[in-house]
Amino acid sequence: MLTSIKKTLRVLLAAGIAAGSLGAAPLAAGDTVTLVGAGATFPYPIYSKWFDEFHKKNPDVEINYQSIGSGGGIRQVTAKTVDFGATDGPMTNDQLFAVDGKILHLPTVMGAVVVVYNLPNFDGKIQITGPVLADIFLGKIKSWDDSALAALNKGVSLPSAPIVVIHRSDGSGTSYCFTDYLSKVSDAWKSKVGKGTAVNWPAGLGGKGNEGVSGTVKQTAGGIGYVELIYAVQNKIPFMAVKNKAGRFVEASVGGVTAAAKNAEIPADFRVSITDAEGEDAYPISTFTWLLVYERTGGRKGQILHDFLLWMLDEGEKLAPPLGYAPLPDAVAAKVKEAAEKVR
Repeated sequence: MLTSIKKTLRVLLAAGIAAGSLGAAPLAAGDTVTLVGAGATFPYPIYSKWFDEFHKKNPDVEINYQSIGSGGGIRQVTAKTVDFGATDGPMTNDQLFAVDGKILHLPTVMGAVVVVYNLPNFDGKIQITGPVLADIFLGKIKSWDDSALAALNKGVSLPSAPIVVIHRSDGSGTSYCFTDYLSKVSDAWKSKVGKGTAVNWPAGLGGKGNEGVSGTVKQTAGGIGYVELIYAVQNKIPFMAVKNKAGRFVEASVGGVTAAAKNAEIPADFRVSITDAEGEDAYPISTFTWLLVYERTGGRKGQILHDFLLWMLDEGEKLAPPLGYAPLPDAVAAKVKEAAEKVR
């Protein structure tokens, strides 16, 4: 009898070890479930709000999100060390092919990348065009009173001070949006640098995350950088009005981002660029941001992700404008709702 019991225990123990090597055992209803995500810093303020509000409505669900940059999010979702990733720059075809299993790009909100600067004792507003902005980040324009900047800001007394370029040091969807825009408006940028979540920057200092760039610009006299709108607002850093495709200088706003997406053709996989968009009111450095979710996740985690996505498209979108993000257009939200059925 004792021998039989020991044998049974050995079988059960072996089965448990085998199950553990393949993944966690199925979760029973009522168990506390923790989902782990990682990626873009661009949407971190709204994601933090969403995950907190969703937890309040579902106390047995915790969603932990690591704001490590889009490049890190893509790497972790590829390695399957997280339950979902997040990016502001869509994965390339090569990156998708590297993943054993289909990854869905699900848009969550839209936002603006703004050009921030630090000029002590300067109270004026600065306007800029894409080509001039590209020349600054190429290292061609080195002083704030350069003739190219002065011509765009007549009547404004720009200081005779060196420009200090500050860019992201990590793989970044914010960088993807910014360099995607510069590649559309500057042939020199397109040929010498191009677009990507990480590029070979011709000039400047690096900062990690939107937080790092915001902090470095704020501490650097003469600094210029690019961050998501909410980081400029929260840190009280001035940002420039950018000339759009219609020839108007526009400051970033929820309305300007919404206008940029108005005429966008949304592909089935949602990988689309809305930089340098048509429209009188369109802000030219706008982007969608995406969650990277495994198709057919299955189990309780898959159901939770599905339920979160539906909550996001209903209640969550209402929380976006106060934080400087634009809700998804109705047509896009409807398509995301359909795609959410592929998650569980």
